[in-house]
Amino acid sequence: MPDRANVVICGAGITGVSAAYFLAKAGVKNILLLDEHPPLSFTSDRSTECYRNWWPDPVMLALMNRSIDLMEELADESGNIFHLNRRGYLYVTADENQISDLTKRSKRISSLGGGSLRIHRPESSTYLTAPLEGFLNQPNGADLLLGSALIRKHFPYVTEKAVAALHARRAGWLSAQQLGMYLFETARSLGVRFESARVMSVDTENGRVTGARLNSGKRIDTSIFVNAAGPYLKEVGEMLGVKIPVITELHLKAAVRDSLGVVGRDAPLLIWNDLQSLPWSDEEHDFLADDPETAWLTEPFPAGAHTRPEGMGESQTILMLWDYREKATEPVWPPDLDEGYPEIALRGLAAMLPGMKDYFNKMPRPQLDGGYYTKTRENRPLVGPLPVEGAFVIGAVSGYGIMSACATGELLAQHVTGIALPDNAPDLMLSRYEDPEYLKGLEYLQESGEL
Repeated sequence: MPDRANVVICGAGITGVSAAYFLAKAGVKNILLLDEHPPLSFTSDRSTECYRNWWPDPVMLALMNRSIDLMEELADESGNIFHLNRRGYLYVTADENQISDLTKRSKRISSLGGGSLRIHRPESSTYLTAPLEGFLNQPNGADLLLGSALIRKHFPYVTEKAVAALHARRAGWLSAQQLGMYLFETARSLGVRFESARVMSVDTENGRVTGARLNSGKRIDTSIFVNAAGPYLKEVGEMLGVKIPVITELHLKAAVRDSLGVVGRDAPLLIWNDLQSLPWSDEEHDFLADDPETAWLTEPFPAGAHTRPEGMGESQTILMLWDYREKATEPVWPPDLDEGYPEIALRGLAAMLPGMKDYFNKMPRPQLDGGYYTKTRENRPLVGPLPVEGAFVIGAVSGYGIMSACATGELLAQHVTGIALPDNAPDLMLSRYEDPEYLKGLEYLQESGEL
C-alpha cells in the first residue's frame, strides 16, 4: 500500500527545511521531507553564513528585511542558539572615482527601505563600532566613512590606500547549521517526517499532482508537491513537465589559520570593491604569462574578494571567498575543487589587507570546500506555484540561501495555505516570466551590481 502525505517536499537543504517549518507552524499536518543526503548537507553547510538587507533591488530588499525580522524572532525565542551577530559588511575602495557612485547607490538603497545613510568625515564623525556578538540595539542602514585616516582608525588592518568604506549595518553572520537544525528539529516536533530517499518521478492526473515515486520503489500519495531540490531544481521540474529557468555555478571558499592576525578578530565581513590584478613578482608574472594555461592569472580580476573571521574565543581562522571565474556547470557530488583557489583568494585580498603579503612565501594550509549557486538570470529566487495544480517551487537562492531562507519558507507556506501574500510575491513567482512589463525590467536587474 502506498504511503500518504498532505505535502511532500523534495529537498532538505535550508529552503526545504524552512518550508517544512513554516508549513507546520501554519498548522499543516502530515508533511514529508525527502532527501537522499542528510538534511542541510549538500550546499547549505558550505555557505559564507552571512546576511544583509543592503540590496539595490526593492524586491530583494523587502524579502531580506522580512527574513532578518524572522531570524531575529527565532534568535530571541531560542536564546540565540545560532549566534546571530550584527558585525555588518564593509565595502572598501581605493578608487576616488567610486565615491560618487557608492554614495548615490547607497542613498537609493536607503530610500528603498535599507535604513538611514550616515556619512562620516574625520572632522565630523559619530560612527559607532559594531559589537562582536549579538544583534540588539544596533543601528540600521549604513555608515559611509570617507578618508584613509578615519577608515584606519576603526579598521587599522585595511590598506592606507582606502579612500572610502561603506559599512552596511543590518548585516553580519550566524551559524547556518544551527539555524537549519533549529528549524528542522522544531518542524519535527510539530510532526514533520524526514525520509532519506530520492524522488524519481512525480505522478500527475488531469493536470494536478497525485503522488511521488521514490528510488525505493515506494509511491507517496499526495496532492501537494514542493520542488526544493536546490541544484536539481531544473531536473525535478522536468518530472512535472515544467521548465525551471535556472543555471548552477560552483562557488568555493577557503578557510586558513591567520596566525599573523592580518584580519582583526572584531572585523565585519570585509569586501574589496575594486577591480585589480594579482600581485605577482616580475619573474612570476612572466612565467605565468608565457603559458596559455596560466596567462589568465596575469589579467585583470573582478571586484569582490572578501573575508571574515570565523570562530570564537582563541580561534585564528578566517574564511576567504572570491567569485573570480563564474561558470555554469552541472552539479556533481562531491564537487570538483580548484586547488589553486586559496592562493588566488589570498593574493586578491592583499589589495585590501596588505598583511596578506606576509603569507605569499609560506601560505597557511587551507581547508577548501564548495557548494552550488542555483540562479535565475536576474538572480531573484523562485517561490510559488508551478503550472501544475498542487505543485510549488522554492529555490534559486543563489548565494543568499541562508539569509533568505526564513522569508522564502514563510512565503512558500503562504502560497500553499492560501494566506494573503506580500506585495513582492508576484515578482518571485515563475509566472513573472510571462509578464511583458517584468521582462522589460530584466536588463536593469542584471546590471544592478550586487545582484
